Amino acid sequence: MDYPGFGLSGGLHGYITSFDVLVDDVIEHFLKISAVSLIVLNQNGGFDVLDAENPEFISLPRFLFGQSMGGAVALKVHLKQPNAWNGAILVAPMCKIADDVAPPWLLRQILIGVAKFLPRQKLVPQKDLAEMAFKELNKREMTAYNVIAYNDKPRLRTALELLRTTQEIERRLEEVSLPLLILHGEADIVTDPSVSKALYEKARSSDKKLNLYKDAYHSLLEGEPDETIAQVFDDCISWLDERCGKTNATNGI
Repeated sequence: MDYPGFGLSGGLHGYITSFDVLVDDVIEHFLKISAVSLIVLNQNGGFDVLDAENPEFISLPRFLFGQSMGGAVALKVHLKQPNAWNGAILVAPMCKIADDVAPPWLLRQILIGVAKFLPRQKLVPQKDLAEMAFKELNKREMTAYNVIAYNDKPRLRTALELLRTTQEIERRLEEVSLPLLILHGEADIVTDPSVSKALYEKARSSDKKLNLYKDAYHSLLEGEPDETIAQVFDDCISWLDERCGKTNATNGI
């Protein structure tokens, strides 16, 4: 799904006011297409009833899938709904922004101050992500034609929300408890593969698997040689096939 401000969704392009808004949108979207009726706590401290719309989906297993920033969204969804999902596939998840991409500490403190007054401004320095994320040159060049992708400098508030979220996730790795498939390129310099290793080691999940791909960059599903991309997809499908009979997730948040 396209988050607010990304893809074809409305909102200021590339602007995240709160990462939790993205997480709540995923939860709400799933509830609209699933057969789950839930009572949830709203922002005012009261309760809202979210009604099911498609009862035919009630028996289907539910899996989260997230790539890069979407991996952080998936983990946050799980942390909000620890018993609601049958598993998660995380592709190069944004559990920590790599040191080569994150601003230095002093600059970060300056940006935090400036963001209070200019949250939408594109002032965060950033290297060419396509060059760092796409290994295959021809596929990297094709990113220039993706007109709905956000390819500019990160907006201040967005960058700080991503940083805050990764810091939170890194602190809460031991709370992750659902079946887990983590896939990461060993040569990824956008999101840190060492934190994927830490997630695998620290997660409480009894069913967890970590696949590391030698010399692979960040965009495992788009920017690698065709044989690597096919292998990643095959690993995902095989993992799902093995678990689609397990439908023990509860219907509560």
